Formats: sequence, structure tokens, C-alpha cells
Amino acid sequence: MKASRTPINVAQKSSFRHADGKLVLIAGPCSAESEEQMLTTAQQLKAINGITVFRAGIWKSRTRPNSFKGVGTVGLQWLDMVKKETGLRTSCEVANAQHAEEAMKYGADILSISGRATVNPFAMEEIAAALKGTDMPVLVNNPVYPDLRLWLGALERLNHADITDLGVINRGFTADEQYPYRSHPRWDHMLQLQEMHPELPILCDPSHIAGRRSLLYPVSQKAVDLGADGLLFESHMNPAAALSSPQQQLMPQELDLLINAIQTKVKLDGTNKLVEQLDDLSQQMDSVDKALVDLLLRRREVSQKISLHQMGDVQESLQGNRWQQELDTWLQREDYTDMDSSFVKTLMEALQQHRQSAQGIIGSSAVA
Repeated sequence: MKASRTPINVAQKSSFRHADGKLVLIAGPCSAESEEQMLTTAQQLKAINGITVFRAGIWKSRTRPNSFKGVGTVGLQWLDMVKKETGLRTSCEVANAQHAEEAMKYGADILSISGRATVNPFAMEEIAAALKGTDMPVLVNNPVYPDLRLWLGALERLNHADITDLGVINRGFTADEQYPYRSHPRWDHMLQLQEMHPELPILCDPSHIAGRRSLLYPVSQKAVDLGADGLLFESHMNPAAALSSPQQQLMPQELDLLINAIQTKVKLDGTNKLVEQLDDLSQQMDSVDKALVDLLLRRREVSQKISLHQMGDVQESLQGNRWQQELDTWLQREDYTDMDSSFVKTLMEALQQHRQSAQGIIGSSAVA
């Protein structure tokens, strides 16, 4: 989708692009959970070469209401403590003007705009108004849905409030088919933005794109190879006990190894071609799904033709007996021994119901 080329005013001295070309590295837990968790994780991350910003989720914008929503304002107090104890700059994500005001009140050094706010022009207007008159560095997450105009619109609104220390984050998009990712990276969107505004620093969030540890290296390396200025990682002192997204968080010691592999371009066995292989399998799955839909459509046509020759209760009784025989035959097939029998039964029942529905429609039309 084409987007306008309205100039984006970006500060010459950026918080999100190093003059020497080294990666900007930001890390921290998905969610702030306790004072001990925050400080211990931050102290361990500070020991990793290159990490200069500690981030933590304070407010969690959840799709479902009963999910963990974050600790709120108390987490900002812990974030401030981290800055004072470690000297690391601090960052948190905000989704509305109140969040932005609270984060600035407690001394957050960098604000990250939630992707759920990026899609909402009204929310962006209010956040920009709250930031006007400050020199706050701001990172703008990509909108949840792949719409480059919304991404640019968020940046333009911040520019109108005289915010120029800007960067963007590719953390992945919602898509019809996301496998093998948690959120599809849509590298084409990142590259298009990069081409339109080469002055704009672009960071990548492999944790949210990958959704699991096994994909962190190939996703990170892909982002760096495409010219990303920096990377954001989720790291927790004890990921197994994390209150959110444990599967995509690394212990600081693990993150240290990952960053070293990325910086030295070490070829990790079994990971360099992992994304490509999984993408290929995903495309094969798409082909199978499309073929299945075509077969179901053909099946419907045959079912409707059968209904033209229906024989009332006798035909219905015969079909019921035939269906039971088909089900028994399927369940006894040797090549289906690894398939869940309940799945086979559910599938066959759905097909039988579909057949009866199609024939009922034709039968009613014939009577009418």
C-alpha cells in the first residue's frame, strides 16, 4: 500500500542510531512484576556489552479482560530505582496520554508507543499533546495491522508536537497466516519505510515477532542483515516464573550469548535456515488448505446432485447406515493410526451434517 512522502523531521543526534554503526540494544522483562525482579534483571543486563537501555512493561493492553494487565504506576517507581542503581536509561510502553504523563512524572527516559495506540489517530493526537514542549525520545511501534499510513501518521502527529528524537520498532503484525511467527515480521513494510525515510532509525523486536526462543537468533540476524539500527529483547531473571510471555524471554546470561552470536555473525547450527524452512512448510500448508477447500466445494456439488434423486426416509436411512460404515472404515485404516480418532469422528460428523444440510435445501426447493 502506497503512503505519502510527507517529510519526517528526525533529530540529527538520535537516541536510536549510533554514529559508529553499532546496534542499539534495549532489553528487559515483558512485565514489571516486583522490585526484586526488576533490579536483579537490570543488574545482570548491565553486565552485557552494548545494552544501554532497560525496558519493562508497566501497562499491558490485553485482548481479553481477565489477563494480567501489568502492575501500573508502582512499576514506574521500580523503573526509576533501576535507573538510579544501575545508570541504565529506562523505557516503557504507553498506550494513552495518561500513561505518557505518568511515565514522564517518574523519570522514564524513553517512551515507546503501543501498536494498539499507533492504529488510533485520536490516541496519537492526545499522546502528542501530552509530549508537546518536551524533548522526550519516542519509539513508535508498528500498528497492529500492516498499514504503513497509520505508522507514518503517528510519526507526523509527534512531529507536529515538535518531537523529533524519533525511531520506529518493527515488532510484527497481525496476519491471516502468521506461522511460524507469533507476529508476522512483514519485512517488506520495514524496507518500504526504510526506503522512504532513510533518516529514520528502525529497530526490531525479535521477541514479539518470534514468540519463542528457538526463533530469536534467525529473526534477529535477518533484521540486522536488512539494516535494522537496533534490537529489543525481552529478558527475565527467571523466565519460567514470568507472569507474561515466558516462552519468548531469555535469562540475561542467555541473552549475552545471543547478542555475541549476532555481533560476531556466528553461524549457529540448525538455526540459519530455520526461518526459511518453516516459511516453506507454511506455504505448503497454505497449498494443502486451498486444495482442501476446493475438494469441499466439489463435494458440495456432488451432494446437491445426489439430493435431486433423494428417496425420502428410505434414502435417509441408507445414508445413515453408509455414514456409520464410512466412519468405522476410516478409524480402522492403518495410515490413520497416528491421527486422533476424536478428530476423525468430528470431521466425519461435520461432513455428514453438511451433506444433510445441502440436501435439505435442495429438497425444500424441489417441494416448493
